[in-house]
Amino acid sequence: MKVLDKVRTRFLLALAFLSLMPASATGQANDLQPRIEQAPDESKLTVLRGNTHPLARAEFDRGPAPASLVMDRMLLVLKRSPEREAALEKLLAEQQDRSSSNYHRWLTPEEFGQQFGPSDQDIETIISWLRSHGFQIAEVSKGRTVIEFSGTAGQVQAAFHTAIHRYARNGEEHWANASDPQIPAALAPVVAGVNTLNNFPKRPMSHRIGRFSKSKATGDLRALNPDFTFSSAKICGSAPCFALGPYDFATIYNVLPLWNAGIDGRGETIAVVGQSNINIQDVANFRASFGLPPNNPTVQLGGKDPGLQVASGDEGESDLDVEWSGGVAKGANIVLVASASTSTSAGVDLSALYIVNTMTPVPQILAESYGNCEAELGTAGNTFFSSLWQQAAAEGITVVVSTGDNASAGCDFPDPNVTTEQPATMGLAVSGLASTPYNVAVGGTDFDQFTDPTAFWNSSNDPSTLASAKGYIPETSYNDSCTNAVFGSSGGSTNAETNCNNQQFSQ
Repeated sequence: MKVLDKVRTRFLLALAFLSLMPASATGQANDLQPRIEQAPDESKLTVLRGNTHPLARAEFDRGPAPASLVMDRMLLVLKRSPEREAALEKLLAEQQDRSSSNYHRWLTPEEFGQQFGPSDQDIETIISWLRSHGFQIAEVSKGRTVIEFSGTAGQVQAAFHTAIHRYARNGEEHWANASDPQIPAALAPVVAGVNTLNNFPKRPMSHRIGRFSKSKATGDLRALNPDFTFSSAKICGSAPCFALGPYDFATIYNVLPLWNAGIDGRGETIAVVGQSNINIQDVANFRASFGLPPNNPTVQLGGKDPGLQVASGDEGESDLDVEWSGGVAKGANIVLVASASTSTSAGVDLSALYIVNTMTPVPQILAESYGNCEAELGTAGNTFFSSLWQQAAAEGITVVVSTGDNASAGCDFPDPNVTTEQPATMGLAVSGLASTPYNVAVGGTDFDQFTDPTAFWNSSNDPSTLASAKGYIPETSYNDSCTNAVFGSSGGSTNAETNCNNQQFSQ
């Protein structure tokens, strides 16, 4: 698919490969003193505050879950001592300091866990407590940031003192904890919480404009060149819309000289986080359609195969991320890591955990195009991502995360049945997956071409690459809402209130 004229998150995520040259990892284990000093006492509890999803509200509550409901692949998030945290921050700084002996001396997941994870005794104490409540332990992550365990809703209620309920909103039903979890106070120095006790989904951070189709008779994409230059008053006003292909991107951002010099991602690996599998032929067709050399991605599973998740949009997101990673870094090794979501864990979280802890060889780039606002993630979820991306940085993995299309309205929950833009009501927000100090948060811009688009685009597409861009296009802030004064140059008003009252610009 050719993507609209927007500098989207996934267009940029592959560029980071240009500067990455990982070195061999080294590290030494440190003897850690246990921080759990007493046996867990169920009569002395502490509340893990900030870990109830914003949509787990009374008006959506449809009653408790059956005690037998399977709660599979829960992630107990661990935390390190202030001293270990300081030591890790020191190492991360040294790994980026050319004068340091630790410069680009990346750690393996095992070395990271030995140096900065909880002690063996603390982990055994936590595992014993989980098993005492009937949970099955799958594994402790190699970086010692997470313990994966499974059980039932009844066991969760007994251990964490919170009931799992069913919530219904906008035709969707989800499971979630009805209150903040509690754990024995003795475990609090090491346990941050559970990521997560709900299956409210993490959403793809893309903005779907419409459906592309090709000729059933011939299957030839090039027979549909007009689909790459089209009209849409909602998107482009009175001007034509010009869609963006890989060679358009390479022209606009002067990537062609790099490709011609052999700097095209070859020898580098980009791991794409997904929760849907893909049809590899779709990617092959994408590359062939836009004149890219054959270079099929591979798929690794971070657990159960999720299959093709079409209805949720996850398959489309996986396709888009894989195609455009290889559309910019056209010689790179692209690996989609896909994991099935469960009643308590998002597949993308399981995939990200797999990439940082298990994937071999270690990729140079991890690309994540999903998001949740910080309030949705909760305290444990925000800790999970901060700690995981921190581990990735110590391993020499550049983590690139999309900031999303809804910007500061990231905590609003739009009604899919309402087609007009609605005012944000949940306050300013950012995606917690992208807001840590250890990842590259990638947003986007709009091309500022409304006054004279033909100055930047040819009226026809190149027959080999389907490119039509002439060169660099000036950019403006990414704001497709009716408050954007630039719409005044495309048939609207420079007054925001006027545009927001105009049906053309308010939808």
